[in-house]
Amino acid sequence: MHIKQLSVFLEDRSGRLTELTRILAVNDINITALSVAETADYGIVRMVVGRPELAKDVLEKAGFSIGLTDVVCINMPDQPGSLYNILEILTDEGINVDYMYAFSNNDVALAVIRAADIQRVTEVLDRNRLKLLSQSDIYQL
Repeated sequence: MHIKQLSVFLEDRSGRLTELTRILAVNDINITALSVAETADYGIVRMVVGRPELAKDVLEKAGFSIGLTDVVCINMPDQPGSLYNILEILTDEGINVDYMYAFSNNDVALAVIRAADIQRVTEVLDRNRLKLLSQSDIYQL
C-alpha cells in the first residue's frame, strides 16, 4: 500500500512555487498533500499528486529536478493521541521515521510517512490493523 511522492527541488526565487503549481494545474494534476521545507539556497517541495508519473514527466520537461519516492499515507481519527499511537508502534518495531507531514479535516486525519524500509512500515501498520490509503484512494483516473 505504497503511494508515490514527488520531491521537487526549487531555487530560492520568487514565483518558482507558483510556476510549479501552474504546470500541474494546466496538466489537470491534483495536489492531495504538500509540504515545503526550505534551506538558505533552495526549497524542497514534497507532494502527493493525482498522477505522479505524469507530474514527474511534465515538471522535468519544464526544468525542475524531481525525485519519486515511496511513502505511506495513514488514515487515523482526528483526536488527541492518534499520531502518538502510530509513532509508538513504529518506534517499538525499531522503525525510524525519516520525515512526515500530516493534516486533518472533518474528523479525519492523514499522515504521509517516509522511512528507509517503507515495506516494513506497511507490514507493521497492516499487522496493527491501521488504515493505509492506497493508490486508488488518491490517484486520478
